[in-house]
Amino acid sequence: MTQNISANISDHISILSATVLTFILILLFVKWEKLKLNDIGIIPDKHSIFRFLSGYAIGFCMAISQALIVIAFGHFQLKFVSQISLIDILLPFILYLLVACREELAFRAYPLRSLNISIGSLLALTIITIIFILEHVAGGMTWKMAILGSGIGAVLFGVSALKTKGLALSFGLHSAWNFGQWIFGFKSKPGLWEAIVDKGYESKVEDVGLLAFIFIMGVAITGICFYYRKNHLSE
Repeated sequence: MTQNISANISDHISILSATVLTFILILLFVKWEKLKLNDIGIIPDKHSIFRFLSGYAIGFCMAISQALIVIAFGHFQLKFVSQISLIDILLPFILYLLVACREELAFRAYPLRSLNISIGSLLALTIITIIFILEHVAGGMTWKMAILGSGIGAVLFGVSALKTKGLALSFGLHSAWNFGQWIFGFKSKPGLWEAIVDKGYESKVEDVGLLAFIFIMGVAITGICFYYRKNHLSE
């Protein structure tokens, strides 16, 4: 247990260091382009807390919805992990906050907003989505999961950032989605529940999970676009 906690804390320190380094690089690029932090959506405004909390609630509901769809398909069940402590839940919660923070800063802050100003929202979103996919492939993800999984997620987070001109909503969605998937055992390891697939149905259950993901992300993207329909993507 002590070794696992030490390993987890090491991961937290690594991600935190990467987040700080990313922020420093953003400051340098912003100064170089003579932009303000407001221009790239980093400075919180009066709507930021509400947007983060609502994004977190929506992202968590999305994770629940995916789990329920896969369960409804059959040959899949969730087994509650009884031997789990508060620290075992708290550490992943913090980790996925840090991971989402680093990725939102790295992809949806300066890069997305700067490209949006210079070449327009559609091209900016496309370029950042491609880079986001490539990063996940470099991290060991298959092309299929990177394109259909991370790629569609990048569209949701990118649209959220552009529509709200900030990172609060996309940060909430991103961190809650990742943490929710961990809770339901969809991160290739048990969370609060352990995902159990009937033998011989692994591929089919994975496909159902992916289809559920695409459907849920599509609904979320549509919902964000509709709710913020008066907000244009471009500056």
